[in-house]
Amino acid sequence: MSTAETRYCYRHPDRETGLSCSECGRPICADCATFAPVGIRCPDHAGMRRGPTTRLRPRPVRRAPGVALASGNAPITRILIAINVAIYLIGASQGAGLNNPGGSLYAKLWLDAPDVHNGGWWRLVTAMFLHASVIHIAFNMVALYLIGGPVEQYLGPQRYLGLYFVSGLAGSAGALLQTPGVTVGASGAIFGILGAMMILEWQVTGRLAGNAMTWIVINLVISFSFSGISWGGHVGGLIGGILVTLAYAHWRGGRAQYGQLGLGGVLGLIAVAAGSVALAYVRVRGYA
Repeated sequence: MSTAETRYCYRHPDRETGLSCSECGRPICADCATFAPVGIRCPDHAGMRRGPTTRLRPRPVRRAPGVALASGNAPITRILIAINVAIYLIGASQGAGLNNPGGSLYAKLWLDAPDVHNGGWWRLVTAMFLHASVIHIAFNMVALYLIGGPVEQYLGPQRYLGLYFVSGLAGSAGALLQTPGVTVGASGAIFGILGAMMILEWQVTGRLAGNAMTWIVINLVISFSFSGISWGGHVGGLIGGILVTLAYAHWRGGRAQYGQLGLGGVLGLIAVAAGSVALAYVRVRGYA
């Protein structure tokens, strides 16, 4: 692991930040950041298009090692998608075909109360890498690609990875609270990322009713409208993602800043993870 230097917004030198402009690499705080499909932009590059017509050349800056924000890359999101697809293909080969995965791998990794009660606590994590059909994995991976990339660029790879796993853990606890039966899917983790995006939009714009809230409402309506969908996993992951993102923030003068991962962020991850395991434990007691 590389060590990243503490950086401050080039327009507000008193504000620590983990964000960088994807065009020029200069560090910027949340108030100065403009979020675009191609990455995060500083005020000097907001609204500008890539190409030969871009003429503004800001002064060179030294980028912090190990920080992917300036490049606009989201390597953790791509790795998570690859792992999900690989496990799905293994399940398809062991099960009844591409649209009906199963077999020994799925049996060891899926989430259900009796298996967790009998010692399979790893299932709280592994279930988030299993999917029930082609439509299921396609929908989840497209959602992860579209919303995971921007959130990873904002939070950085370490915080983003913690968000993903702890939100997925909270989603597993929520799924068990809803039903003791078999549950699979990355939806809890993805809802956690949506919750993080909602909090980040609120901290930047001052409004909760942004794009993330719209997607959350639409997906929750779908979750409660159709049978066979783990709405408990969705709600649990959403709550977990919101709590983790709030814990990540450095609160100074009523303003949230995201610099290096601090003690509060670590404690927040531990607290949400421990609470999720505790809820799961209460739910699975008595199942054999």
